Amino acid sequence: MNSRKEQLEALDRLLTIMDELREQCPWDKKQTMQSLRHLTIEETYELGDAILDNDLNEVKMELGDVLLHILFYSKIGSETNDFDIADVANAICDKLINRHPHIYGDVKVIDAEDVKRNWEQIKLKEGKKSVLEGVPKSLPALVKANRIQDKVSGVGFDWEEPQQVFEKVQEELGELQVEVVAGDIEKIEAEFGDVLFSMINYARFLGVNPENALERTNKKFIKRFQYLEVKAKEIGKEMNDMSLEEMDVYWNEAKTKE
Repeated sequence: MNSRKEQLEALDRLLTIMDELREQCPWDKKQTMQSLRHLTIEETYELGDAILDNDLNEVKMELGDVLLHILFYSKIGSETNDFDIADVANAICDKLINRHPHIYGDVKVIDAEDVKRNWEQIKLKEGKKSVLEGVPKSLPALVKANRIQDKVSGVGFDWEEPQQVFEKVQEELGELQVEVVAGDIEKIEAEFGDVLFSMINYARFLGVNPENALERTNKKFIKRFQYLEVKAKEIGKEMNDMSLEEMDVYWNEAKTKE
C-alpha cells in the first residue's frame, strides 16, 4: 500500500488536474453543480454495483469517479468563494470529532448500538428538529424506508425481537388480502406499502440489507432469463412460441449453473 506521503501526492496531482481541466477543457469549464448532479448519482450507483459484485478493481475505479466529482463541486465552490476542498475536509473532520465523543471525549460506550444512539442524540443537539431530517427526499423508496427505520431505532423507537417484526409482517399480509378481496385499488396499494415497509424492517432485524438482497435477486433473475433466451435461439424458437413447461426446463437448468 502507498505511504501517507504518496497518498497526499496523489491527491495533490488530482487537484492540479482538476484545476487544469476547469481552466482549459471546454466541457469541464461549462459544468455547474446542477449539471453534474445526475452524473454524480449515476457514478454512485455504478460504485454500488461494483461493491455488490465484489469487483475490487472496479470499486477502485468507481471510487475515483466519485472522488473526482467531490473535487469538481469543491472547485466550483472555490470559484464563487463559498468553499473549497479544505473547507469540505475540515467540515467532515469537525463533524466526526463532535459525533465520536467516545473517542475524542470522555463518553463511555459498550457497543455499536450505543454509538448509533449517541450519534442521533448529538445530531438533535446540533439543531436538527427531527432524527428523520437527514433522510434525503430523493432516495429510492426502498432505501428510504430502510434509513427511516434505522434512524428511529437509534432513539429507541423499535421492536425488541425479530419474531415481533415477523408477526407484524403476517398481520400486514392479512390486511392486504382483505383489501384484495374487497377490490379497492387505493386501499390495496396502501396495504401493499405496509407489507413492504414491514418486510424491510424484518430484513433489518435479520441483519440483511434489503436493497442488496433485492438487487442480488434482480441480477440472478436477469442471468437466468438471459440463459433462457440463449437456449431458445439455440433450438430455433421465439420466446413467445415456447410453452411455460419448455421455459421451465431451461430455467431450472440455469439454476444448476449458478
